[in-house]
Amino acid sequence: MQRNVNKAVLAYGMVALIFAMGAITVEGYTSVFSIRAILVIASFLIIAAAGQTLVMLIGGIDLSIPFVVGFANVAVAQLSSQGIPFGVAMLVTFALSLAVGMFNGALSSVLRVHPLIITLGTGTALLGAVLLWTKGYPTGSAPDYISDFVSIGQSIGPIPVPMLVPATLLLALLLFLLERRTLLGRQIFAYGANPTAAPLVRISSLKVWVFCFGASALLASVTGVLLLGFSGAAFADVGRHYLFQTIAAAVIGGTALSGGQGGITGTVAGALVLTQLNTVLIGLGFDQSVVQALLGVLIVCVVAIYGRQPHLRTAI
Repeated sequence: MQRNVNKAVLAYGMVALIFAMGAITVEGYTSVFSIRAILVIASFLIIAAAGQTLVMLIGGIDLSIPFVVGFANVAVAQLSSQGIPFGVAMLVTFALSLAVGMFNGALSSVLRVHPLIITLGTGTALLGAVLLWTKGYPTGSAPDYISDFVSIGQSIGPIPVPMLVPATLLLALLLFLLERRTLLGRQIFAYGANPTAAPLVRISSLKVWVFCFGASALLASVTGVLLLGFSGAAFADVGRHYLFQTIAAAVIGGTALSGGQGGITGTVAGALVLTQLNTVLIGLGFDQSVVQALLGVLIVCVVAIYGRQPHLRTAI
């Protein structure tokens, strides 16, 4: 536990350091609008990365996240454009996404196939089905209350942030309580720490895999719907950046790729690190390709540092 805390503290130290760098090197970086924009963009990433974090805690990886984000973004818009109330369209989209995630978890657990293969396959099939349905030209948009919920220009009374930001913090708090204060949370960590020994203490592999992958897909679909309100138009490829970034946010925050260590607290910091670093580098005039390369180098360095520590199961 202490190692997890240290990693999260290190991640928040990186948040402060990058903010200081941005304040010094990028004009207007500390303005209210700039900070508000960073918090909004980071919130989308936090929601999507929260699901990836749960999956990584049991030693898995969910490659279907960008596809589910795109599916939800298009499906809810398309359904609402066909006369279905937006709220009903959201519930249908969330239910389908949840079913896909639970299927991924169940199949990976029962067949003992690495989730990299299954989630990539189901994600690709899901997005392909949506493209066939819409013929590549989705229609529809989000209602004003969704747009206002995520709009950078909105405020909560005197607080200059949209409702998305405190809602994301509330989600992070609920997931933290799930991880640290519930039986299911303890089972997730125990399974990730030692999946071989977990069944001996009556921890169901199927249960934790179905829950974590289901939650990951559900949170990815929520991200897709919120991005619809942010952009104003449906776009099937809207989630393409979230494959790399959700894994990166979790890793920077201290969640181990091998499972059993980390959590949502560090992932929040990891998302802020990535969002700020991306903003600073672009503000300094770097091309997007260079930004992606530098972010990749950061991930390699972080994994190299964290990888020097022994896995938790070696201490049990």
